[in-house]
Amino acid sequence: MTTMTAPAAGREPRAVQHALADTATLTGRGLKRLVRYPSMVIMMIGLPVIFLLMFVYVFGGMLGAGLGAEADGGVAAYLQYVVPGIVLMAVGTGGAGTAIYIAMDMRQGVAARLATMDVSRVAILSAHALVSVVQALLATLAVGAAAMLLGFRPAGGVPGVLAALGVVALIAFALTWLCLALGIVADTVETASNLPMPLSFLPFLSSGFVPTDSMPAWLGAVAEYQPFTPFIETVRGLLMGTDVGKYGWQALLWCVLLTSLGMLWSLSKYDASQTRS
Repeated sequence: MTTMTAPAAGREPRAVQHALADTATLTGRGLKRLVRYPSMVIMMIGLPVIFLLMFVYVFGGMLGAGLGAEADGGVAAYLQYVVPGIVLMAVGTGGAGTAIYIAMDMRQGVAARLATMDVSRVAILSAHALVSVVQALLATLAVGAAAMLLGFRPAGGVPGVLAALGVVALIAFALTWLCLALGIVADTVETASNLPMPLSFLPFLSSGFVPTDSMPAWLGAVAEYQPFTPFIETVRGLLMGTDVGKYGWQALLWCVLLTSLGMLWSLSKYDASQTRS
């Protein structure tokens, strides 16, 4: 009995090491693709910065005054308020890129070729997720740098900024798995680019741009019970050094839920697609 169980016990750690090695290799491939084809990265980074400028300088005076600031300080007050919303909008928009990349792999035969090799299927999808997290953090840093130039100052200091970046990474990881599933089930690459579009719009129906108590009651309820309001309020609290309250555990719960749903869905659909091929 001992001679039979010992090899079985040793196979599991080797399988984990194999999956980790495959993930590292495929993540490197994904990062190289970002460098070789930078147009999508530029769009994912540049678009949130443009939105930041637009909201601060076009709407900032009026909306900032609505936050209780003096009229001449409305722009500065709104800049402090809106940065987390822009960051999470960038993370949600980045999901389209993830869906496109996996759809391209599925349609161009890359996934079929990997299926013939000794490559962990979990590693194939995990690598896409990690590359998407890197892209989300790059977009976050770009928005943060632009905001700092405009006068944004995180009252939470360096610890708050680092904690906020960690939360953004968790959120990006969760949303990415959902977008991977959408990319796999898409019939075409064009469809894959459109399916994650609600993730770009949900931040507008949250506390990202105006407080939820300023909305009509029914819309405020929608904003409170969708994931982006806890995401944004948690990041805002960490950046500004304020108590995140209930939003912290709500954001964590949403991350666990979306990651679990996305992983189960994407892995099952990926396996089904390889069985059909």
